[in-house]
Amino acid sequence: MIVRTVTASDAAEMAALLNEIIRIGGTTSRQKEWSVEATKAFIESLTTTGCIHVACDKATGDVLGYQSLEVHTDLPKTIGDIATFSKVGGTKRGIGTALFAATRAAAPALGFNEINANIRADNTGGLAYYSKMGFQDHSVDKGKPLDDGTPVDRISKRLKLT
Repeated sequence: MIVRTVTASDAAEMAALLNEIIRIGGTTSRQKEWSVEATKAFIESLTTTGCIHVACDKATGDVLGYQSLEVHTDLPKTIGDIATFSKVGGTKRGIGTALFAATRAAAPALGFNEINANIRADNTGGLAYYSKMGFQDHSVDKGKPLDDGTPVDRISKRLKLT
């Protein structure tokens, strides 16, 4: 596996990976599929204020997962907001751990001294992943509705970098 900074040429694979997760449901609060153009715009938006890393299969170059770190309007500018997505069926292969090593290394240069993760309370895999990476429970946003109105708690976990 190779972990590297994302490029616009990764957008189609990233959109396909995320859209499969959205279609399955239950692990992301995102319910609307992303177009390749929206994914490219997201990549472009983080070129100066955040970062995105992709994990790729060493032999094929296929995107196995990606992780973004960005400023969030509801958080101080010193706390980056993280999101991680792995190819369906690709979890438990070290993808998240490898991505997080790159993201954590990049965070201080972006001005972040903490990282925040918001995870659906019913996403047991996501909760376990962020705990494994050293994140601690910070707060719970009770019954935050999904796009379809379904209330789902969101658990905020934080990791101090300094």
